[in-house]
Amino acid sequence: MTPNSLPAVASRRFLFLQGPHGPYFQQLARILLAAGAEVARVGFNAGDEAFWKDRDRFIRFDAPVETWPDRFAEIVEAQGTTDLVLYGDVRPIHARAVEIAKARGITVHVFEEGYLRPYWVTYERGGSNGNSRLMSLDIETMRTALAQSDLDLPGVPAHWGDMRHHVWFGALYHWHVMFRNRRYTHFRPHRALPVAREFRLHVARLLLMPVHWLDRQFATHRITHGGYPYHLALLQLEHDSSFQEHGPFETMSDFLETCITGFAEGAPRHHRLVFKAHPLEDGRTPIRRNVLRIAAEHGVSERVHYVRGGKLAALLDHARSAITVNSTAGQQALWRGLPIRAFGRAVFAKPEFVSTQPVAEFFAEPTPPDSRAYRDYRSYLLETSQLTGGFYSAKGRRQLLRQVVDMMLAPLDPYDALATGKAAPRHQLKSAG
Repeated sequence: MTPNSLPAVASRRFLFLQGPHGPYFQQLARILLAAGAEVARVGFNAGDEAFWKDRDRFIRFDAPVETWPDRFAEIVEAQGTTDLVLYGDVRPIHARAVEIAKARGITVHVFEEGYLRPYWVTYERGGSNGNSRLMSLDIETMRTALAQSDLDLPGVPAHWGDMRHHVWFGALYHWHVMFRNRRYTHFRPHRALPVAREFRLHVARLLLMPVHWLDRQFATHRITHGGYPYHLALLQLEHDSSFQEHGPFETMSDFLETCITGFAEGAPRHHRLVFKAHPLEDGRTPIRRNVLRIAAEHGVSERVHYVRGGKLAALLDHARSAITVNSTAGQQALWRGLPIRAFGRAVFAKPEFVSTQPVAEFFAEPTPPDSRAYRDYRSYLLETSQLTGGFYSAKGRRQLLRQVVDMMLAPLDPYDALATGKAAPRHQLKSAG
């Protein structure tokens, strides 16, 4: 079926696959049920099952992964599925399901972390990140669509509080997979790391949060009060789908090598290079050790720094430029008007504001972005796919759920809805509750 011919709510059948750790998908399904739709969920392990209490609408998949495409086709046929709901679209079970769903005319609803995080999450249809419709939309098309709208841009929450909830739900999810997974004998995680190791890493992060905070504060203070110009490298998780599926590097070490080599060759001698780790970096990859090793090999040890996780604002506020594979944190650099060099496929990698210079040349004299074009782009995102709220904290979920159900039930996806002046009402944030 086409987006313009979605069935009435009572005829909608939503099938959920894997979602963010925690209760978000379960709460979303309850509101869809209240709206008159039907829902079901496929679970692949005990972690999925733990966060879905409705056993009558839960379908356990416990079979070799090679059988998943045929089993998925059987499920959507039996359920009369009209809509598929998932978090991220490139993990293998999701990628195959999306392919089959699209061939059958099933509407695919994709959730992801916000392109403008940390205060927003992403809701799109068909695909996200490198598979997003944003990849093929140019700035002039966005400006034309914005002319159809007179909405005020939404505000932001009073504070940022999802990280500890994110880590907690991640640890709880992996605890269930580690200790209660005997009914899922064929389960294999989509990441290479064993589940027990994932669980230990999540627990270690929870316990070490105060120590990491102190280390981060000292490192940030030394850099921001050092009095030298510096460039900021925005790191991602090596196992993250955007890095793996939409970037040119096999490992994070390859990216580190590219950055440090270009910096050593092109940056003025009084400049520094700061590597900022992802907030969820858990030590499975020895990033700090690799940074120090590669810097030493290029003779720039005294000019290269590493900061563990945390927020970006303090470092970005004083940075000269930013470099990344395709981290959404690049948007925060662009919002500040900083030059940015991105290597991978990213929704923000538009020619108006992302440099394509050779790395050494970028560090020597980075090309600045067209800030007016970026502000139009940002406004477009805020009126389409970016929703205030979050997946992990209770307040964040409430903010998100107030908006997204109407958008999921609407006949048009967020981008077409704006272009035609038929966007679903958006929640204009008044408070963090």
